[in-house]
Amino acid sequence: MIAIIDYDAGNLKSVEKALVSLGEEVLVSRDSSEILQADKVILPGVGSFGDAMNNLDKFGLVDTIKKVTGNGTPFLGICLGLQLLFKESDETPGAEGLDILPGKILKIPAKDGFKIPHMGWNSLDIKPEARLFKGLEGNPYVYFVHSYYLKAADEGIVAATTEYTTHIHASVESGNVFACQFHPEKSSDVGLKILKNFASL
Repeated sequence: MIAIIDYDAGNLKSVEKALVSLGEEVLVSRDSSEILQADKVILPGVGSFGDAMNNLDKFGLVDTIKKVTGNGTPFLGICLGLQLLFKESDETPGAEGLDILPGKILKIPAKDGFKIPHMGWNSLDIKPEARLFKGLEGNPYVYFVHSYYLKAADEGIVAATTEYTTHIHASVESGNVFACQFHPEKSSDVGLKILKNFASL
């Protein structure tokens, strides 16, 4: 059973639909006991860092997520769900993130000829040993929609990078914690392979 955390800030349906198409058993929930009993947990997200953290706090999910990531359950953050795993974001100064992984969320710098948000398909430079990208070769294309990006404090957790006005840490892996800045559920066959890899952990 894969639990998708529902905190009123997400691309829940598209993530659920993608997993169901892979034959996975999925539960969309904000009930802590259900989430803690799941085999794997996904934190999706679209919207602002501060609002999302307020919602997680309002629904009593901050401690739940920290328990899940602390007890070894495979956990996947998607888009905003990646950003929330870190301590702070330029998007909402003063708002405190989950602080599960070390790093900062920064504003994508402006550059002539580039539109912000970074929206559309872009290629990844993936680490060969990254578990989330097992079976993918070359520089697979995935779908991004974001104005802020991760600069991880520990390069060792970075599983994939991309370039868009700057060097972006596009995916991380640290023990049982995984996250993608891009949307695997919107990334065609490549994205489905990534979700299948997570489901198969």
